[in-house]
Amino acid sequence: MLTHPLLPKLRALKLSGMALTLDTRSAQAVTSNLTPTEFLALLLDDELERRQGKRLKRSLAESGVDQAKTQAHFVFLAVPQLNRSLVLELANCGFVGRAENVLVCGPTGTGKSHLVNALGFETLRRGHSVLLRPAHRLLAELNAARADGTFARRFAKVCAVDLLILDDFGLRPLSDQAAEDLYEIIRDRYERKATAITSNRAFQEWPEAFGDGLLSSAALDRLTHHCHTLVIRGQSFRQLSRRKEGTAAEELGPQSPRDSVPDAQQTQS
Repeated sequence: MLTHPLLPKLRALKLSGMALTLDTRSAQAVTSNLTPTEFLALLLDDELERRQGKRLKRSLAESGVDQAKTQAHFVFLAVPQLNRSLVLELANCGFVGRAENVLVCGPTGTGKSHLVNALGFETLRRGHSVLLRPAHRLLAELNAARADGTFARRFAKVCAVDLLILDDFGLRPLSDQAAEDLYEIIRDRYERKATAITSNRAFQEWPEAFGDGLLSSAALDRLTHHCHTLVIRGQSFRQLSRRKEGTAAEELGPQSPRDSVPDAQQTQS
């Protein structure tokens, strides 16, 4: 079918998802004896799928979420102590609609960032907005925005996003201004929007990471009021991977040029 009569109209209406599959769906309608309503429903599904995919791609780029770090790629066997049932429950993203928080702590390299990234990805798939940033970077960007007059706009965006993910909280000391900004973010989002925070510090050490005792008490009181906590124990994935690579290299041992590059006689045999 070279030119379907509907094709120019679909292009004029910018229904490219329907236009791309029009010939295929038309042939399917003939071979499967579809009713006009069934034919139209298939075309509409194609258009919706294209738009959702395009929207997700744009949202991923803006959010800072890594689409390669999903729940399907998380190795639960490496952290058997992790509350897997809670992780699976959180992946349904009901906590986002209820404006609840997720707090994750554990040693460096045990998958904390991967877990919250996966939650961010699932939240985006469900049509919510997400912003994922290392905590120190977000606060530094906000402070820098004071110089060019964009602080109010940037701060409002941080507070309005459906799920804010702050990674590696407490990794670097907070300045007085950063601690105040973080408190204001938590206060503004309290019971309105969901927040997820990861840290390699134990929960008992979080007040110390704030620096200011009054701010830390007020902020943590709000963070922990409606929250889910996950504690990850174990060794760093990266360190384990390096050890495995080192062991494999030792087992292979040094290779001679003859071992690594077969000569002509060996290749022929």
